Amino acid sequence: MLYERMLAEHQRLKAEISMMEKHLEMLPEGKLVCARNGKHYKWYCSDGHNQTYIPKKERGFAELLAKKKYLELKLKELQSERRAIESYLQYHLTEPLPSESLLISNTEYRNLLSSSFKPLSKELNEWSNTSYPTNPKYTQQLVHKTTSGKFVRSKSEAIISTLLFSYRVPFRYECELQFGEILVYPDFTIRHPKTGKTYYWEHFGRMDDPVYSKTVPIKLQTYISHGIIPTIQLITTYETAENPLSSENVERIIKEYFL
Repeated sequence: MLYERMLAEHQRLKAEISMMEKHLEMLPEGKLVCARNGKHYKWYCSDGHNQTYIPKKERGFAELLAKKKYLELKLKELQSERRAIESYLQYHLTEPLPSESLLISNTEYRNLLSSSFKPLSKELNEWSNTSYPTNPKYTQQLVHKTTSGKFVRSKSEAIISTLLFSYRVPFRYECELQFGEILVYPDFTIRHPKTGKTYYWEHFGRMDDPVYSKTVPIKLQTYISHGIIPTIQLITTYETAENPLSSENVERIIKEYFL
């Protein structure tokens, strides 16, 4: 998808810009001035006020200044390209696609198109639409409306919800799950559209947060100790600020597990 390609290009540009900036730091001070003298050129090093003549025997120094000039111009080009990509990425994050907007903003269109996205099994369709106990904590964080009409907590969860809905995979969001006296609320409880088998999907979205990341093994161990094993019944995805979850990866997982 275009978004993922642009995101990858942004990461590449960021690395190239960083490398170029470090390279420039190692080059000599001053700017090269090439002044025509008849059929030949004379080289000068300028500090912005004065110019110092560079003799031909110091060609190596002139070459370094020439390289500096080239890299400075190249750096500006890369920075301009990065800003353009950042504008696109920001737009993509804040503005849903027109097809998504139709389903998100207009209840009647979503109602008329509902048969196109319902699970094929009547029993599973009823299961996904029956009310269920949900996570009562921090409900003010449910700010991202999805194509199914559900509100979720993050952009990444919205991607997962939208693609599950698009592929007619029945699911519940933050449905209560009891382990004896322990209550957990998996991000997604999913039924296989053909077998009806139950899966759980946890998305860990702040893995670069030291406090948050320490809770992840504890949560995984809770699942494991109750027979819900990662990659078998439990799907897990992860992201950091530098490496956000991609819709391409979500789509791959859905196809692998449910189609």
